[in-house]
Amino acid sequence: MKAFTYLILSFFSVLVIVACGGKEEKKKEGFSYENKETTSKNTETDDSNNVVITSNDLMKFSKNEIRVKAGQKVILTLKHIGKLDKKIMGHNFVLLKQGVNLSAFGNKAATSADNEYIPKGSKDIIAHTKLIGAGETTVIKFDAPAAGEYEFLCSFPGHYTMMKGKFIVE
Repeated sequence: MKAFTYLILSFFSVLVIVACGGKEEKKKEGFSYENKETTSKNTETDDSNNVVITSNDLMKFSKNEIRVKAGQKVILTLKHIGKLDKKIMGHNFVLLKQGVNLSAFGNKAATSADNEYIPKGSKDIIAHTKLIGAGETTVIKFDAPAAGEYEFLCSFPGHYTMMKGKFIVE
């Protein structure tokens, strides 16, 4: 029992140290999944709507703000540059509709393990990637929503508190 207590204490200590680490640069209608290996060129849109974002084992996205042009196709590439498996440190990208409470959505998503932490039948999502782990990449294509400010997050349990940002459509 004592060993178990030390193990738990060690785990949380490492988690706190990792969370305080160095600073880095920061199936819904109209979108589809695409495997990166099958994508040679993204010529369907100009570069402003071609977004590449990375995620890592420190629970951080490389960007906390994304700007795209309204009325155009968005091609979003998510790369997991960490070393941990998706069962331990999985990441996805979820773009929420305006007015959706990020915390409430994140809590609801945490109970949807059987659907890669995407609540079944949710009407709160504009687009999302699949859940990926170390070394994996996923690409989605979707139409940019109306001009305005939206929120995005990783819906893996607890990640939304650190892995979130603004998606601005101009």
